[in-house]
Amino acid sequence: MRAIEFQEYGGPEVLRTVEADVPEPGPGQVSIDVAYVGVNFADLKARSEGYRVPSLPFRPGLEVSGRVRAVGAGVEGLAPGQEVAALTEGGAYADVVVADAVTVFPLPAGVDLRTGATLPTVLPTAYALLHKVGRVQVGETVLVQGAAGGVGTVLGQLAKAAGAGAVYGVVSSAAKAKYALDHGYDDVFAGPSDEAFFVDEVRAATSGRGVDLALDPVGGDTLRGSLASLAPFGRLVSFGNASSAAPWQVGQPELYPTALSVAGFSILTLATTAPAELRALAEESFKAVVEGAVTLPVTAEFALAEAAEAHRLMGTRTSTGKLLLRVNA
Repeated sequence: MRAIEFQEYGGPEVLRTVEADVPEPGPGQVSIDVAYVGVNFADLKARSEGYRVPSLPFRPGLEVSGRVRAVGAGVEGLAPGQEVAALTEGGAYADVVVADAVTVFPLPAGVDLRTGATLPTVLPTAYALLHKVGRVQVGETVLVQGAAGGVGTVLGQLAKAAGAGAVYGVVSSAAKAKYALDHGYDDVFAGPSDEAFFVDEVRAATSGRGVDLALDPVGGDTLRGSLASLAPFGRLVSFGNASSAAPWQVGQPELYPTALSVAGFSILTLATTAPAELRALAEESFKAVVEGAVTLPVTAEFALAEAAEAHRLMGTRTSTGKLLLRVNA
């Protein structure tokens, strides 16, 4: 079978197409004939920085859609030929991938394989940020960093569906702002991605009060700006560190004066530490697609052999929505 791997860390050019043996599922696992693979920023960090890479060579890829090829011992509720979406620990840039059955989800009725490739990470992440960790309430205001990305696009829609009073986004360009405004946002602030330029604009938009909930995948100065944008009793949820900034710390001086709260979320970590919770979260969040509360737009699609081009596009920070690799669709 074909697979994409890298044998050293570096730019997109280190990605190589190789021939590999077809993997077989072990107990509690399934193998999947891959139709589509979602491209995530975590894939770029793995390739360039070794993020979550146990050893080299390494095959990236965390989310797929496809059809069950074979099931291992002890697997129930999944059968060969069944259309599924799956969250993997890596290796999804390939014709066939193996995943733990607990993170393999039958596609809901009416959801095709192309859309299904966006389900395993994007939708559960957005749903958890708003409802499980952020605990958004009707009428509250929400601020989303990276509003034009895959998760950001869904967050805007889900927040409005949840009854948010206003949803504000932050992006790095006017083109991204225009895109985000079509996906649930009331206002979008555009400026340098490495600066907290948006704090004054958020305060102005909220008559000086700030927002009730801020969601930040960037880290660094952007995260500190998100914290500074909170209203009294506001909550900040960190769900990534796209800036690759040093680990942040927050304590009494920042939190006590206006009773702020800070939390974190990682779907990849949750898949390891509490897979049953992830499964329940995924099943609950998938209902938003079935019920029409949210759409999952795919804005660019590449052949498997063009994985390096997909990485180059995402690395420019100019892409919007979700990028996919088309494998056997």
